Amino acid sequence: MNVLKFQYPLFLQGLWGVVLLILFFVWISKNKEKLLRQFGHLEMMRKMMLGFSKTRTAWKSALFIMGYIFLVLALADPQMGTKLEEVKREGVDIVVALDVSLSMQAEDIAPNRLEKSKHEISKLIDILQGDRIGLVAFAGMAHAQCPLTLDYAAAKLFLRMMDTDLIPQPGTALADAIKKATKMFEQKDRKHKVLILITDGESHTGDVEKAAEEAAKEGIVIYTIGLGSERGVPIPVYDRSGNRSGFKKDREGNVVTTKLDAAILQKIAFLANGKYYISSSGETELKEIYKEINKMDKKNLTSKQFTQYEDRYQFFAVFALLFFILEMLIPVRDKKLEIV
Repeated sequence: MNVLKFQYPLFLQGLWGVVLLILFFVWISKNKEKLLRQFGHLEMMRKMMLGFSKTRTAWKSALFIMGYIFLVLALADPQMGTKLEEVKREGVDIVVALDVSLSMQAEDIAPNRLEKSKHEISKLIDILQGDRIGLVAFAGMAHAQCPLTLDYAAAKLFLRMMDTDLIPQPGTALADAIKKATKMFEQKDRKHKVLILITDGESHTGDVEKAAEEAAKEGIVIYTIGLGSERGVPIPVYDRSGNRSGFKKDREGNVVTTKLDAAILQKIAFLANGKYYISSSGETELKEIYKEINKMDKKNLTSKQFTQYEDRYQFFAVFALLFFILEMLIPVRDKKLEIV
């Protein structure tokens, strides 16, 4: 279904000017009649003014108002597009669960763990071919950031919004992340489902192994990617301006360090028939995982996708110009009637 929307709807307030223009032209007409009465009888004065037409004056006013209306609409930048369309492709369902806890600000991976992960996920989305993608953000709890979709542009938009201040509850709720992702998949399907878990795995809460086993029963294959070093690094802290103000400290004033817990991520991957990868500067982990995904059976997938709106202000601007030109071309008086 084609839908019309305006990029700058504030300009539509200018349509109130139509009322002012109508009142203005009515006032001019009444004022002219008032002035004519001062010189003599109204009908007599009109007969003496050869060539002048009240109808022609009304048409000029109407054309000017129409030109103004189309000019306002052009300034509001009308856009036409299809609001939603159903897209059908073949692929698998992929949910990427990304750790957004404070420890992901550690800079043992440039520029930091979180930004490196988001960059890799974005590149994964670029190479998807018919697979639906969904996003889960987690820290001390998990949040479904983006439902499964074939709209890759929308998925990227949601990905850019994922940051360490998205979930205020501290911690690394791996079990909750797995459960949240499990609910995003179609329950009746027992295959074509992949969960990619990206985290440092530290300070995890909940029964992670049980969550992984339950996911495997649902036919979900879990691939895990471990971030950071196992020796431990400090966690930078930033002020409101985005400048580093130091490192995170505990109540005793000691600098808190964060390190990769590879063992739990290896366990999750083993229980859910997947593989464990450690993040590298070469950014090959997600590419390798996608190669594994491509070996899986595909299914027919449908999704609602927003199409991009296109500007249509040009048509309104042309009509506005046309009405203004016509208004100028129509003379106030008929010159033929001036010839005696």
